[in-house]
Order: sequence, then C-alpha cells, then structure tokens
Amino acid sequence: MKTKNVHIIESDFKPRKVLLLSDLHWDNPKCDRRLLKRHLDEAKTEGCDILLNGDTFCLMQGAYDPRKAKSDIRPEHNVNNYLDAVIGSAIEWFAPYAHLIRVIGYGNHETSVLKRQETDVIERFVSGMNIAHGSSIEVGGYGGWVVYEFRDENKHRARYRIKYFHGSGGAAPVTLGTIQANRMQVFVENADMIWQGHVHNDYELTYMTERLTLHNIVELKEVVHVRTATYKEEYNEGKGGWHIERGAAPKPLGGRWLNLTPCRQHTGAAKVTGYTYKTS
Repeated sequence: MKTKNVHIIESDFKPRKVLLLSDLHWDNPKCDRRLLKRHLDEAKTEGCDILLNGDTFCLMQGAYDPRKAKSDIRPEHNVNNYLDAVIGSAIEWFAPYAHLIRVIGYGNHETSVLKRQETDVIERFVSGMNIAHGSSIEVGGYGGWVVYEFRDENKHRARYRIKYFHGSGGAAPVTLGTIQANRMQVFVENADMIWQGHVHNDYELTYMTERLTLHNIVELKEVVHVRTATYKEEYNEGKGGWHIERGAAPKPLGGRWLNLTPCRQHTGAAKVTGYTYKTS
C-alpha cells in the first residue's frame, strides 16, 4: 500500500489477469455460491489476482436492522453470535483463495453494520484471513485506487490505474448506473479504469478524453468504465418477494475478468492496455 487508500501491485513485464468482483452477498441464502466458486476456482487455476469492491457480505440479520427476515439467514448463521458466525465461516470458505485476494473494499452493507453494530466486519475478515492463512490481503475503502505497476528488465515502469468506488444511488432500472459513470468521469483524473458495483448491473463503457501536453501536443486517452454485477439471485422466477414487489428486473450474475497487457509504443515508452469481459 502506497498510502492509506492507494494500493500498489507490482508485476514483471508480462500480461496479467484479474478477477473483478462486487456484491457477492456471500452470507445470503440467495447467493449463488456454486457460480461464485466456479469463478474463484478459475482464478485459482490461472493464478489471477482477485479484487473485491464492496458488499462481500449481506449482513442484514443482526439486531436493530429493520431489513432482517428469517428467510434471509443461512442455518449456520442463525445463532446468538451472528456476526461472529458469518465472519468465521467466511474465513474458512475463502481459504483456498486467500493468497489471490489483493484488496477488499467496503460496500453499503458493511458500512451499515459499522453504523448499527459498531463493528468493522471488513477489518475483522481481512485480519482473520491473514492470520489464519498467511495471506497479505489489504483493506480498501468505500472508494480508492489500485495501481498495477509493471517493470521491465531495465526497470522502466508502466502503470494501470484503477479508481474503484462501490457505488451510490438506487437500482437505476433505466440508466443502469451510467449517470454515475458520467459524473465520475468529470471529477476523477488520470484513471485508466473507473470501476463501480452496487446496482447489480454489468457493462463496460469506453470514454475518450483530450488533453494538451506541455509541448502543445494533443493527446487522446481511453478511460474504461466498468460495472460489476452480483451473485445474489433475487428474481426467483418473478414469483414474489421484496425484489419483485418493487418492480425490479432480473439481474445478471457474476463478475468481470480484466486482462492487462504491458507493451512498448513506437516511441519506446511503455504503456498498459486493459479490457474486461464478463465471467461465464
């Protein structure tokens, strides 16, 4: 970690693959753990990094939470020490992937628990993972930066800067959250990718920016905006429940793969190209 909210991941000058995940809602009975495990196992087989951008947990069944419902708690978590049970079982379940997870950020579900229950579940989860499995996972923020820094044999560097933010606002049934992407495009500078979750939608958009260098040369730059979906299947064939009663649509499940490729330009300078595609 370079500063409190900037995470540096160093790499040699070779292509790298990253699994981008958000909104797992891992402890919710509606989480498709079979699909999640398949994607995590694929990352393990290929040796990919894993980044988690908030709402890793659902955690709505604690005391003082008005959203709690008996149908939304797994049997193994239906105990007096509810939060302890969720964190303890998660440390065990995610053990095979501990060495691949690089950064875990916060979502509104985790910050809600911090507000209502006065305990930081992400700090507790990360600390437990690192102690139990010897991993070096870093705690992120609700938003922050992950920077991939590639170095060649001559120690020349090329960076790929990811600005992550869990997300804000409602379900965005019409815009799918692209308004928030437009807003972030205005005030975030120097990012190669801006990544959000929260609204359980999935897409990649490419924005172009223009700038004038100190040598009066016009430069164009791509900024990739990514939205990762969820692993929580709430539609239930349209039969009923809170998701259906509020008129919400089916949501895509899964995350996105990010392929990073360092290369040399014709000028000799190094750069990194990145593109994403949905998990299958």
